[in-house]
Amino acid sequence: MISPSDDKSSSPGDRKIGRIPVRNLWLLMLYASDLTRVRGAFDAIVEKDITDIPELIARLLIDAVERRLRRNLTRGYCHREKTLTRVRGRINILITESRQLLSKGEVSCRFEELTIDTARNRLVRAALELMARLVRDNDLIHQCRALSATLGRAGVGGTRPSRANLAADQIGRNDATDRFMVALARLAFDLALPTEDAGATPLVAPDREEAWVRRLFEKAILGFARVDLAPLGWSVRGSIPLEWQLSSASAQLGTILPRMVTDIVIDAPDAVRRLVIDTKFTSILGFGRFGDASLKSGYLYQMYAYLRSQEGYDQRCDMSAGLFLHPAVGLQLYEHATIQGHSIAFATIDLGGSATAIRSELRRIIRYDPWLDTFRASDRETSESKGARTA
Repeated sequence: MISPSDDKSSSPGDRKIGRIPVRNLWLLMLYASDLTRVRGAFDAIVEKDITDIPELIARLLIDAVERRLRRNLTRGYCHREKTLTRVRGRINILITESRQLLSKGEVSCRFEELTIDTARNRLVRAALELMARLVRDNDLIHQCRALSATLGRAGVGGTRPSRANLAADQIGRNDATDRFMVALARLAFDLALPTEDAGATPLVAPDREEAWVRRLFEKAILGFARVDLAPLGWSVRGSIPLEWQLSSASAQLGTILPRMVTDIVIDAPDAVRRLVIDTKFTSILGFGRFGDASLKSGYLYQMYAYLRSQEGYDQRCDMSAGLFLHPAVGLQLYEHATIQGHSIAFATIDLGGSATAIRSELRRIIRYDPWLDTFRASDRETSESKGARTA
């Protein structure tokens, strides 16, 4: 169980979970959150703020709630069942007859009621209460508690809604202004990771839940690519299934044929280049019988299948490149090669460094253009062969 720490003497971000500093887990959560889908959300993130993400999120959440309060909070319909003296909505015949309500001049009704006490508003109020316990700045603590009290006086309950309630409260086109505020509120609960002391906010422990951290790393890389490349015209998509090019197959082969699903696919603005990224939350190197380190062959076979199996669909598939991205602590590795016309690279991101260094390294790796190196090598070989013929 993980909860915000009550110890204000040291910065929570300086602590570590496993070998990874908590501030860098916060960074991954920031990029893995729904904020990456909100246009302009990351304009507020600057280098001086990135070292204390909880206070940054608190400031953004306070500003978002204040703006929504000035324009009135979004109301929604909730299901109600009450015994009334007049008919409202639909009559619950079973309860009305079994309790003989008609003899008392009453009737059991089911109806939808317009209210401000919606799941999203309750989530925001609960997030404000949580951030008041998580941040250390006294002004932010006071603002969070004051806004929470304001929501309470307006009729918003203080109980955090369940996942089912949040799933039912979908944000539509007409209330899209709530999207940024709700994304911040969701992220606030993800940030409660400083200690493993028992607390009121139960969350998974990243160093003990490998699947959770692996998914977090994948979503963070996808979010970073959206923030960094989408404004430049690149298409960034996640969890893209690939189809085998079968010329003939038995009737039942489709039920047992392995599925191919890539983690991230990035298409260039010119629509002729593609980068396939596969994230692995494991060591990038394996060790053989004699202790020698080597790249894991299974990963190489996997990427080879991703790239070669799609040839012939379009020019992007014919010129696609692959990238394996692994987290590491104290290790930096970037190796690449061109295999049968496809560039395949293996790289690591040092999660033990600063947030600025992590972002710079991610930008350098993802923006690296393997096609240019391939073209330059081809041009160089062509010019050398022409020179040899001339000689």
